[in-house]
Amino acid sequence: MSEEKKCIDFHAHPVTEAFRTAMNDLGIDPMEEDGFPLPRWSAEDHIAFMDEAGIDYTVLSAPVPHIFHGNGKKAANAARAVNEETAAIVKQYPDRFGFAALMPLPNVQGTLAETAYAYDVLGACALKVATNMGGVYLGDPLFDPVMEEWNRRKALVIIHPCRARKRPENVITGTVAAIYEYPADTTRAVLNMIANRIMTRFPEIRWIVPHCGSFLPYMLQRFTGVSGILASMGMMETVDVKAEFEKLYFDIAGDPEPVQLNMLRMTAADDHIVYGSDFPHSPAKVIIAKKKHFDANTEYDGIREKIYCDNAVRLLAHKENEHE
Repeated sequence: MSEEKKCIDFHAHPVTEAFRTAMNDLGIDPMEEDGFPLPRWSAEDHIAFMDEAGIDYTVLSAPVPHIFHGNGKKAANAARAVNEETAAIVKQYPDRFGFAALMPLPNVQGTLAETAYAYDVLGACALKVATNMGGVYLGDPLFDPVMEEWNRRKALVIIHPCRARKRPENVITGTVAAIYEYPADTTRAVLNMIANRIMTRFPEIRWIVPHCGSFLPYMLQRFTGVSGILASMGMMETVDVKAEFEKLYFDIAGDPEPVQLNMLRMTAADDHIVYGSDFPHSPAKVIIAKKKHFDANTEYDGIREKIYCDNAVRLLAHKENEHE
């Protein structure tokens, strides 16, 4: 990664033909699943957006819905097709794009195979995983063999929310997943990771949590208190919530101003925050307006360069030694 980069985006989604085909083949309707259609996307349109927004480099990661729909083998085949097409796009524009390879969890063996293929053959710089895969959440002991391999490879893993398998349908939060289900499921997954000590048991994995940490800045203190009570009653193992949380990284995709980024900074270090645009699910004009406002906000003078570039360069610099 060139140190000349001034802004690196860790939250953007290539809606490729392979992904659209996978949705059809798997019988997944994005509107039914998430209440939001798959937007149009092309590499050329994405680069044009980046140029206008002042984004030098983007780590592409597959959009939602997640590809598991009850069949692990089909999920693995879909991940392979999506990753190969994305890798071909990156190869065409290597100065503008890297990619996080889509993982077919909860298929553990398929994920181990795809991890090796993505890193060793396709040249992925990161991995992308959903908060839950058919109702199995990050942090579940089922995934420990995957965590061991990712820890060995010092993997950079981008988390993206999807909706919970069960949700109330007669309220606004049960319609468009981005309103509530996404931040709720991100929070649910990361708390499960903390409870199962994923970040300290597998300390070489670098996790990027989206959307300014979702509800985690609020939940951190609450979970610390409640988990301590439960541990004293023998209802869960003792966990150092702060030690787990401190290992996480966060992107600022969504609406970081005027509240969310400040909330995140109350709990997370400035050198653990990176930029995210959420293109193309957020329209280019909206993202650019938000970014211009962030650029002009003197409150963030002195940390803006860390968020845009310095922290990202440090994360991506691991790539040279990750896969030895």
